[in-house]
Amino acid sequence: MSLEPQEQFKKFLENSKEVLILIPENPSADAVGSAWALYYFLEKLNILPTIAFGNGLSEKFNFLPRPDNILQEISGARDFVLSFNTAQNKIMRVRQEEKGDIFNILVTPEKGSIDPRDFSFILAKFKYDLVIVIDSPDLEKLGRLYLENTDLFFEVPVVNIDHKSDNDNFGQINLTDITASSSCEILTQTFENIYPELIDKKIATCLLAGLIGATDSFQKKNTTPKALLASANLMNKGADQQEIIRWMYKTQPLHILKLWGRTMAKINWDEESKLIWSALSVEDFVQSRSNFEDLPLIISKLEENFSEGQIFMAVYNDTPQSSKALIKFSNPETAKKMLSVFPESSKRGFLEISLENPNLNEVGKIILEKIKSLLVK
Repeated sequence: MSLEPQEQFKKFLENSKEVLILIPENPSADAVGSAWALYYFLEKLNILPTIAFGNGLSEKFNFLPRPDNILQEISGARDFVLSFNTAQNKIMRVRQEEKGDIFNILVTPEKGSIDPRDFSFILAKFKYDLVIVIDSPDLEKLGRLYLENTDLFFEVPVVNIDHKSDNDNFGQINLTDITASSSCEILTQTFENIYPELIDKKIATCLLAGLIGATDSFQKKNTTPKALLASANLMNKGADQQEIIRWMYKTQPLHILKLWGRTMAKINWDEESKLIWSALSVEDFVQSRSNFEDLPLIISKLEENFSEGQIFMAVYNDTPQSSKALIKFSNPETAKKMLSVFPESSKRGFLEISLENPNLNEVGKIILEKIKSLLVK
């Protein structure tokens, strides 16, 4: 009889020394809470964990205990081996030297010169025994972490943890449950089933933060009895619900409040498309001491404060010669239509569109017209 996914996961962990945890760019509270909790869980199993994601971590997660080993790119994941057959000619000495951008490896054989037939280049195995992907319906949502390291996902076993209905079940092990409120709920249940004694206050806090974020503090329709039970169990482990809510919903850094004010001062509304948008100049970011990575939070605030809106957009200059638009759609079908026109634009629940035009108002109007044309189809 085949093992259940949770038991398979446990077996994989028993045979792992180093594990890579991957989450999408601009990670949600669910992704962050899951990744942080899994990191500390693996440490308790004497496994060396690493977390990697593209960019865009919101400051509202600063209250969570931050893992030591977080990367923005997968580097040093495997060795490149220079292999010598020394049956006929031993190697006496190996040394290295750098000359500008050139790195030389100097090899001295025992006799004469090295026969080219005795020399080869070999890619070693990846140092990771397991890759765990959290809160991502497919590998492409990992962005450049996937695109620049595709071999990793073919050579190392992958565990897929997600609750979304469009998940591709791309892992060798798929801890997926579309009835769950969140990936944190799935992990909570998994931890309780395989090593319940390892769940401490730190792990419980990370998991509860993700659950609260995914359910909007238990107000969304995805708040099931299972989600409430998981939350109660985590609070029994020491997680402070009120402290989490205070940080995630009530504590706004000053630079976010300043950028929010500048966003509201430049707000535009289109009744026909239900698009609410704002054009933010370089000066807006400089004066508010904010950056582009703050925009997902600003767009989420637009969505929270304008109930009539169905499409939310921020336009900004990413270079002196070009502009970008970050867009969020309430209607998934509209998002799919837009994605068919801009297939490379998907970015963690948003569409990110680049145009070679520095005029923000023109860019906003161009995208508005494109949205209108898609809505009538």
